[in-house]
Amino acid sequence: MLPASQLRGACQHIPTLTVQKWEKDSKIDLVIIKGAGGKAFCAGGDIRAVTEAGKAGDPLAQDFFKEEYILNNTIGTYEKPYVALIDGITMGGGVGLSVHGRFRVATEKTLFAMPETAIGLFPDVGGGYFLPRLQGRLGLFLALTGFRLRGRDVLRAGVATHFVESEKIAALEKDLVDLKSPSISDVAKVLDLHQQQSGLDADKPFALEQHMEAINRLFDASSVEGVIENLKKDGSPFAKKQAETLSKMSPTSMKLTLKQLQHGASMSLQEVLIMEFRLTQACMKGQDFYEGVRAVLIDKDQSPKWQPGTLEEVSEQSVEDSFKSLGERDLKL
Repeated sequence: MLPASQLRGACQHIPTLTVQKWEKDSKIDLVIIKGAGGKAFCAGGDIRAVTEAGKAGDPLAQDFFKEEYILNNTIGTYEKPYVALIDGITMGGGVGLSVHGRFRVATEKTLFAMPETAIGLFPDVGGGYFLPRLQGRLGLFLALTGFRLRGRDVLRAGVATHFVESEKIAALEKDLVDLKSPSISDVAKVLDLHQQQSGLDADKPFALEQHMEAINRLFDASSVEGVIENLKKDGSPFAKKQAETLSKMSPTSMKLTLKQLQHGASMSLQEVLIMEFRLTQACMKGQDFYEGVRAVLIDKDQSPKWQPGTLEEVSEQSVEDSFKSLGERDLKL
């Protein structure tokens, strides 16, 4: 009997069909996913390959996102207990592999962020679904700024469901694997027990606790321009820091992101993934994604030249067009 299957390796090496096969396999009761190498859970797929494919008009630019989103949907609708041990860096594709699953276990080594606006993209892999469902305007704050959550704060923000100290993860894994035909509640009890035994940083307040009132007020706007205006009017050190951060992000990406979260707040995960696939294809046709990847990941000069360069130059029509149906090319789930 196989009580658990474990996924190891880079995000892009996880076949959707394998995960779907496990769900139907009567010998498998539980799926545990964790990173390999100790440093990261998963920091995303091969974005460089996607940019090269996009430039060349290669189908990979479509297939990559299509395959990734189908996997995200599979995880989000999984009937068997699914546990993601996000012990390390969790960004990009790694978020999609974990956040839609029933159980997400953070440790003190967890570093969670969705920094896509810095590379001319948007917080995809279902970000439009889970981000607007976080407390207050926290989701929009994380989406626009790419703010990094660490350790227990990943749980406090509502991204993780549990916190267990890194050195206790092996014991947790063993206890999960030893369960006989576990139900969702059986798995939850084991996770709850190990969390109770993990007191590290329990007395520390949420890193954003003192700023939540400001976040809810300053990021409560119907446009990115409104957010920027709120930040500049406020003038506090926190507001100034966020304004400076946003001044470096792709104006187009920020506008797409705000509308993505506005729409996503009332959509199902499936509807969000279909919408986000449309947005990826719009980004593949634009300039900023390629320029962002160049500046951040390839040349690493951290000086992207966005086109358009200001929020005012990004037309409402171009934003609306990015959300339009692709017809036969739409994502099918």
